[in-house]
Amino acid sequence: MDISDASRTTTQTVTDYDRAKEVQAFDDTKAGVKGLVDAGIVNIPRIFIRPPEELVEELTSHQTNSQVPVIDLDGVRGNKLEEIVDQVRAAAETWGFFQVVNHGIPLNVLEEIIEGIRKFNEQDVELKKEFYTRDRARNVRFNSNFDLHYSRTANWRDTLTISALASTDLDPNEYPEVCRDAVREYIKNVTKLGETLFELLSLALGLKAEHLQEIGCPKEYTLPCHYYPSCPQPDLTLGATGHSDPSFLTILLQDQIGGLQVFHDNQWVGVQPIVGGLVVNIGDFLEVCLSQLQ
Repeated sequence: MDISDASRTTTQTVTDYDRAKEVQAFDDTKAGVKGLVDAGIVNIPRIFIRPPEELVEELTSHQTNSQVPVIDLDGVRGNKLEEIVDQVRAAAETWGFFQVVNHGIPLNVLEEIIEGIRKFNEQDVELKKEFYTRDRARNVRFNSNFDLHYSRTANWRDTLTISALASTDLDPNEYPEVCRDAVREYIKNVTKLGETLFELLSLALGLKAEHLQEIGCPKEYTLPCHYYPSCPQPDLTLGATGHSDPSFLTILLQDQIGGLQVFHDNQWVGVQPIVGGLVVNIGDFLEVCLSQLQ
């Protein structure tokens, strides 16, 4: 990509550009980024185009060949517990990220949640609009970019979000029918895995296994299911900009396409997808808790 071309694209006359108006017009469609693709656009709206300095930085930045640690949880309830705790401690201290395999969640559960979210996003737009909202009080909500109205640049993605207390079973009718069973089964399984991970992290800190659960770390959950439609100008935008997770713990399922990166030792590291693997991220809230315990 010619950097000068990107600059011309993103520096059109300021006076003829009303970002707030463009954002609101996009939001009012309730069709998300997928709606733009379905409309056959060739040039992406300016709200999605990153500033020229970001594009230049990306073209001149370097990625390392380092690999995020992979931890095999097979034997976590048996004679390998101490070894696994040591691995979790090392990964949490040096990376803040690790992948887990043999975690007990059946492969078909992981495959069906990915397929279910694809079906939700590719169904008739009128069915999706029933869930389109920016009301964070709603347990199930669909929109594009939770921070659309105040972010510098919008991300090229749509998101179905489910959030609730971990102890609460939502009414099945609250879920979109097209992915209801897949989402409910995934939540059940990943909640159980989360409890195991909090136990391992507690033990890694030299505490009793129940400590992080008892102080309320797994009390609530949020499941953001991102969908990244094909983009006609992928060099000008991102599906997700750099960020940290304001949570205790993130358990992330990526498809086999890849693209996820983590920042480690001042470099971006690609997280290679593993069939059946899940990425674990120590969130901001848990980091604060851990710093108080050390």
